[in-house]
Amino acid sequence: MSGNRHLRRILVAPVSAGKSRGLLIAGGLTVPCALGRSGITRRKREGDGATPSGRMALVAVFYRPDRVRRPATNLPVSPLRPDSGWCDDPADRRYNRALRLPAAASHERLWRSDHLYDIVVVLDYNLAEPIPGAGSAIFLHIAAPGFSPTEGCVAIAMPAMRRILAVAAPGTCLDIY
Repeated sequence: MSGNRHLRRILVAPVSAGKSRGLLIAGGLTVPCALGRSGITRRKREGDGATPSGRMALVAVFYRPDRVRRPATNLPVSPLRPDSGWCDDPADRRYNRALRLPAAASHERLWRSDHLYDIVVVLDYNLAEPIPGAGSAIFLHIAAPGFSPTEGCVAIAMPAMRRILAVAAPGTCLDIY
């Protein structure tokens, strides 16, 4: 991964050592990643702890401006705020959308005390016309220590995230199989 070339495809595949661990391959970069605690599924459901399979575009990037510098990327980038959230309530009209907190609907807080969302990439999963209950808040984010399982996202180390975002652009896709 070098120069001004844009990365088109990022591959994510499970490793045989466990269903919640994988490898992410982006150009010449191969790094470990964490997957959902239930592994990869073709039938994602809200709360199942699985990472959905398929092709998902990298849509937008959020970052914690109080902790990290703005990522260098050609994707749209916005700073998170203490009131940043993401709706995971299938009964709410804002399902699988960013929202401001407080909110009565069930939601995920994006301004976290841990470092998992210091940089978070929104993936185009169930996003254009969300199907209630088909899964929400599927992101590419920073991995927890030891690459512990996610709730359904893909998580990588901060240095790998920065390298990937530097060559990502609209049209870059994450293929999970």
